Amino acid sequence: MVDDKGKNMKCLTFFLMLPETVKNRSKKSSKKGNSSSSSNSSSSSSSSSKLPPVCYEIITLKTKKKKKMAADIFPRKKPANTNTTAVQQYHQQNLNNNNTIPAPNWQGLYPTIRERNAVMFNNDLMADVHFVVGPPGATQRLPGHKYVLAVGSSVFHAMFYGELAEDKDEIRIPDVEPAAFLAMLKYIYCDEIDLAADTVLATLYAAKKYIVPHLARACVNFLETSLSAKNACVLLSQSCLFEEPDLTQRCWEVIDAQAELALKSEGFCDIDFQTLESILRRETLNAKEIVVFEAALNWAEVECQRQELTATIENKRKVLGKALYLIRIPTMALDDFANGAAQSGILTLNETNDIFLWYTAAKKPELQFVSKPRKGLVPQRCHRFQSCAYRSNQWRYRGRCDSIQFAVDKRVFIAGFGLYGSSCGSAEYSAKIELKRQGVILGQNLSKYFSDGSSNTFPVWFEYPVQIEPDTFYTASVILDGNELSYFGQEGMTEVQCGKVTVQFQCSSDSTNGTGVQGGQIPELIFYA
Repeated sequence: MVDDKGKNMKCLTFFLMLPETVKNRSKKSSKKGNSSSSSNSSSSSSSSSKLPPVCYEIITLKTKKKKKMAADIFPRKKPANTNTTAVQQYHQQNLNNNNTIPAPNWQGLYPTIRERNAVMFNNDLMADVHFVVGPPGATQRLPGHKYVLAVGSSVFHAMFYGELAEDKDEIRIPDVEPAAFLAMLKYIYCDEIDLAADTVLATLYAAKKYIVPHLARACVNFLETSLSAKNACVLLSQSCLFEEPDLTQRCWEVIDAQAELALKSEGFCDIDFQTLESILRRETLNAKEIVVFEAALNWAEVECQRQELTATIENKRKVLGKALYLIRIPTMALDDFANGAAQSGILTLNETNDIFLWYTAAKKPELQFVSKPRKGLVPQRCHRFQSCAYRSNQWRYRGRCDSIQFAVDKRVFIAGFGLYGSSCGSAEYSAKIELKRQGVILGQNLSKYFSDGSSNTFPVWFEYPVQIEPDTFYTASVILDGNELSYFGQEGMTEVQCGKVTVQFQCSSDSTNGTGVQGGQIPELIFYA
């Protein structure tokens, strides 16, 4: 047994039968053919020892965004229809590690070398190395073939054929999860990428460790597409660990725009201290400071448990350390401070008194806390009409729905809509706004806004910004109650460029009050990008 963390490691070997050997084998007896195969194996082993030294340095993956995955370049071919049942049975045996091949000529079932290699995945047949994967008490013993692994990973090549390689039958890998290791083996053997939400991070770790860059890139792409406010903080921490700057940037985009949702998520309490500090320092965090304060206290309570400390006020302050002063308590609304932070017990009496003086006194005391408000994010507005108008018999509201569909070419976060107001002087409207995707409600809110009688648009906000993915149509709807006559848009555009974001519009079947692409309500989408 040998630990895989050392340089001297050995694993799996897989021998491909050369065409010449196939010819010889067809002419000779089975016994003689076996001797020839053994001779070829010995020759391969001796030549491998003469390979040049291999560098063991782990490098950071740099992959172009447009580079295709191997699974796209080499789509898996289906075997002949007559053998479909047998092929499916063998693949199921691989998944279950049921390592028996009943057919004597199983090679004939697969027309390509890629498919024949795939049969060897998680299969003891011809395996020349085994891995004991996982932490103590949760290990799994997996078979492998050195040749196949060496072709798929430079690390495995160094382990099995480098100058410092050792001939060991079993290798322990305690720092990789069995499911993640199997996902990596499946890519190496089958050229297939099979990722799941609960194992993708562990698979990324395995791909980085064994320098399998295309699989690592696929893991990052998977994480980017599944990114949300619920997991953004955890993925931010992991992306920094794995040195994936693109994923880090994506995480920050979500955290900035949906800061309150991210801070209130369970995943926020799982981040490390360094990530906590980076979030608390963030200038563009789009959240109330009282939410930031409460999130930090929740993190401190969980951190006490991790450090096996009683979650007292003193211990919470201890684990927060200097990060406490990154919370901009003096920028809170006075009510939030008086009813929240001041009574939390986390502040000393002197700190509480000084902050109260900061709010009220002309001569303000010096504070250790940052007293400058965060900049937050500046919302962008996409206006889809070239003009607006009003008439004596339009635009009326009697409980009917105004709706429009839109799609974007980049991920954005819809914060609200801009709506027209009364054309007959000042008036107050009640607005129920809604955002849907394929009939599923993603966000809705009921609020009021005051119209001053002008043709301006008036913002109505969702409780939290809603994440919008590119190249998919969403439905924006509003039901208004108020003054029956209002302004309405004219000369609508089907496509609008807003900064770096292109927005396309189309009519919605949900619209029962006349709003469409050419005219009507919902003149603006308000978003963060």
